[in-house]
Amino acid sequence: MHEGMHVHPKADAPRAEPGVTLTLTLGAEPLRVTAPCRVVWTVDTDRAIGFAYGTLPGHPEQGEEAFLVELADDETVYFTITAFSRPGAWYTRAAGPVVPVLQRAYAYACASTLRRIASRA
Repeated sequence: MHEGMHVHPKADAPRAEPGVTLTLTLGAEPLRVTAPCRVVWTVDTDRAIGFAYGTLPGHPEQGEEAFLVELADDETVYFTITAFSRPGAWYTRAAGPVVPVLQRAYAYACASTLRRIASRA
């Protein structure tokens, strides 16, 4: 999903598992943003798959974000992003009320990307 949005993850393991660290990179120099994170939980069942990560020092925000895809009994697929954060860098503090708007746009882009990927499957 992230790669489909031109966000480049680099992890120290091939699969999300608690304790795995990763860095998400977005943009090009001089505006490149890096976001180090650590996976805090995962779920992988017949009806749900997902993970959550917490931010590490150097991330523009301080908080956690979870991504969960679930298959309901009626075969409806739900994608949920749950996030909470506060500014973690001078530029996110300076951006003030623009940050939640960008976070919401990011969530919609995640859903749109997953919808596009799933339609090809």
